[in-house]
Parts: sequence; structure tokens; C-alpha cells
Amino acid sequence: MAGTSLRTQSKKNAAEQTKNNPCHKEQQLSMKCLEDNGYDYDKCQHYFENFKTCKGFWVRIMRDRRRKGIQPTLPPPEEREAIKAEHLKHQSQKT
Repeated sequence: MAGTSLRTQSKKNAAEQTKNNPCHKEQQLSMKCLEDNGYDYDKCQHYFENFKTCKGFWVRIMRDRRRKGIQPTLPPPEEREAIKAEHLKHQSQKT
């Protein structure tokens, strides 16, 4: 780590979190809400519902990819927006 600034390490850690956790942003927003509201869960319920929905979505995607033999089961960050858009398109066609 010699010669590596704390800011650089922080950016690397955030990038790694995003790579391994497709709901990293939702998780961070939930935690920030708790911090901003004195850890009153009721005030942050919307953030936690959003995080839960996100996790459920990606669990279904991973399960589907595993069933189809697609590797990696968790899509890389650069593919995730297209997957979400495709899912939303199919959802809007059902209604």
C-alpha cells in the first residue's frame, strides 16, 4: 500500500463493492438515511424497501442465469443497466 493515497483506496473499495453488489447505491442510501435520522428506521423505511426490491430483483436474475448456464451469474456492472431496462420493458408490456 505504500504510495497509495487513502482517497485512491477508497475509490478502489467503492468500485469493488459496486462490482460485487448491484445494490450498493441503495444500500448506501439506506445507511445514510439512518445516520441522518438518528437511526430511526421508520423514517427510512422507503429506502429499505427500495434496497429489498433491488436485492430481490438481482437474486431472480442470478437464479435465472444459473438455470440457463450463464456465467458469471451476477452480470458485470456494464451489463446491469441493459438488463434492468429489458426487465422494465417486459413489465410494461404485461400491463
